[in-house]
Amino acid sequence: MAARPRALVLRAAGTNCDVETAFAFELAGAKSSVEHVNRLADRSVRLGDFQILAVPGGFSYGDDLGAGKILALELERRLGGELRQFVSRGGLVIGICNGFQVLVKTGILPGNDGLAPGAAVTLAPNDSQRYEDRWVWLQVLDTPCVWIRPGGRLLELPVAHGEGKFLPASEDVLAALRAGRQVALRYVRADGSEASYPENPNGSVWGVAGITDPSGRVLGLMPHPERYILRRQHPRWTRGEGRDRGDGCEFFENAVRALA
Repeated sequence: MAARPRALVLRAAGTNCDVETAFAFELAGAKSSVEHVNRLADRSVRLGDFQILAVPGGFSYGDDLGAGKILALELERRLGGELRQFVSRGGLVIGICNGFQVLVKTGILPGNDGLAPGAAVTLAPNDSQRYEDRWVWLQVLDTPCVWIRPGGRLLELPVAHGEGKFLPASEDVLAALRAGRQVALRYVRADGSEASYPENPNGSVWGVAGITDPSGRVLGLMPHPERYILRRQHPRWTRGEGRDRGDGCEFFENAVRALA
């Protein structure tokens, strides 16, 4: 029997979705470990011992200098080379909500050599100027991303953020991401049509909810797949709505399958 892939779920002060993320990986067949970023920095835990890295949601360091900025700086200054080596040797990375903000601020996403690292895209404050906590529909686009199966399907997941508006630096940047098949998820209505507020909860340009790097091994998304693993996590499950396996399951299962 093949060894279970090892997933490292990173945490820092203010992270609050680490346990749920680790649980999702365990259900998918991985062996997960929740570790503080300081343990990687002092080398008591080594990133090279894992095959998957997850930067989960929350409010790392209270978002005091901007969403995900302090953790991004910490990763870049203390683990930047090791992190990029992890990706280049085939490791899988997912950044969820605050984790997506971190990956963007480190320049790991979009990860396109033709785009300026750390400046091509940003995740800005929501157009509503308030924290948005709601369920949304997502269209899955055709990409090389190993975390999701391509093909125009719709997924339902929750969002919970104050700074989630996907904002490319220019129309050319968005065009490059689309041409490179790096836009992995878009906010849509329940029927799959174009979304405006509140279905697009933050005003993201072109409804972008998640992007992948060119290799397909790194995924960043604002919605929370780890919060819809079980049917009873759906807000209307007592009315018979929701699915026996929550739509978030496939992200974690696909990652494990890709490493089999």
